[in-house]
Amino acid sequence: MTGGLLGAVVAAARRAAEERERTTPRRALDGDIARRPPQGHVFRERLGRAGVNIIAECKRRSPSRGVLCADYDPVAIARAYEQAGAAAISVLTEPTFFDGSLDHLRHVREAVATPLLRKDFIVSAYQLAEAAACGADAALLIVSALDDRELRGLMASAKDLGLAVLVEVHDRPELTRAVDAGADIVGVNSRNLRTLSVDPQVLDDVGASIPTQVVGVAESGLKHPGELDRLHRVGYRAFLIGERFVTAADPGAALTDLLSARSEGLAS
Repeated sequence: MTGGLLGAVVAAARRAAEERERTTPRRALDGDIARRPPQGHVFRERLGRAGVNIIAECKRRSPSRGVLCADYDPVAIARAYEQAGAAAISVLTEPTFFDGSLDHLRHVREAVATPLLRKDFIVSAYQLAEAAACGADAALLIVSALDDRELRGLMASAKDLGLAVLVEVHDRPELTRAVDAGADIVGVNSRNLRTLSVDPQVLDDVGASIPTQVVGVAESGLKHPGELDRLHRVGYRAFLIGERFVTAADPGAALTDLLSARSEGLAS
């Protein structure tokens, strides 16, 4: 199921999570979870609103492009996203390939009230508990990194914690697996995680098959307001955008400009 880069990342994530669990047992996270329970229902509600909803992403680097933001300050970026009107904020926590950290998620949570997504290669229930303890309201699960039993088990664990789940797929068979597992938020990633190439046609091909009761999220390679309008007509209600914003001099202004340009286009 996994191979190449994806296989390496998943294996690294599993080893790192096991090591963290040995150092900090699951029960040690319960206090932080109880102090600020995840608001998964708010995350889903905001993504499912009428119109176009943006999940704006905080990430320092990507495997395909290297360092995206040398002077990376996730708290400042997240505050700018919140002020600009992001429906939700995604925070990369994977350290090896994305220079992410759970501390980034924790510090962003302390700074903003906007719903947060932990974006990582999540393969264990412990990672979901970490996400909740650090202030996430939702977590990413990647279908191609999990078998059906693992997917269903992690979705159940997330639900028990109050986390929403963004289930990421890359083709129609993976969409079928996600829907059959009970996913109510599905992200379609146009980036192939094995080759890192982007195929925008994937968004059209898979998006047309997303059931109406499922919130569809388009991911990767999105840059122009016209793309959002077209994909919204296909049926997507939310869009996860990172590189376009974090490579800008002012990520919050870049989000404002995208939303303003889209509004002007609809009014013309």
